[in-house]
Amino acid sequence: MATGKQVVVKGWLLVLAEPEREGSADEDGDAPRSQVLPAVRDGMACQVAGADIKALKTMPPKPYTQGELVKAMKGVARFVTDPRLKQKLKDTTGIGTEATRANIISGLIARGYIVKKGRSIRASDAALTLIDAVPAAIADPGTTAVWEQALDMIEAGQLTLDVFIGKQAAWISQLIAQYGSTSLSIKVPQGPACPQCGAPTRQRTGKSGPFWSCSRYPDCKGTLPVETGTSKRGASRPRKSGRKGS
Repeated sequence: MATGKQVVVKGWLLVLAEPEREGSADEDGDAPRSQVLPAVRDGMACQVAGADIKALKTMPPKPYTQGELVKAMKGVARFVTDPRLKQKLKDTTGIGTEATRANIISGLIARGYIVKKGRSIRASDAALTLIDAVPAAIADPGTTAVWEQALDMIEAGQLTLDVFIGKQAAWISQLIAQYGSTSLSIKVPQGPACPQCGAPTRQRTGKSGPFWSCSRYPDCKGTLPVETGTSKRGASRPRKSGRKGS
């Protein structure tokens, strides 16, 4: 299969030296560069030598790492369709700042909205359910750009802080009144059996991170760590015994 290109308008290439001849091979013997295509026009007929049908599947994008999510928060403008809001997010720092993005992600992990799997991070079922349930403006990163514009107006003296806070309070009150009765159906992850009583366990979050806790707590205090599934509390540990040599 031949591939190539056709330069329609040279533009800034006119000020450069003449490029190398198209189709010439590299010095290391690599495949030749793309060739120049003949001029084509609408309605032109051509001969098809053959065609193949390939069964392919669209693959989902790879999950973010924590560092890639920080970059996505900074470049969130590419997820916004409104051209004015997109430009505003490009001119600012996106979502959060260099000092707050890591803390934002840590907070989402602590609340169970992000789960870590190796180096990758994924949105939990609770996060997906919440995003589907909240008003579109809450989940839209373009809202950040609107607030940035308001902050610029406050800095320029065109808007007072009290007026801005008042408008936000009225907007939030309206959303609460509109969606206050909305129910969320969150899929709770199934945990292993309690090591003490065999009852189902529920995922909870402690000082050291998430763990499985017996659903009969506080009557039963059996727990398991989320990562390995081995008993953390409540299971007996083998004791080491031995005698010191004389």
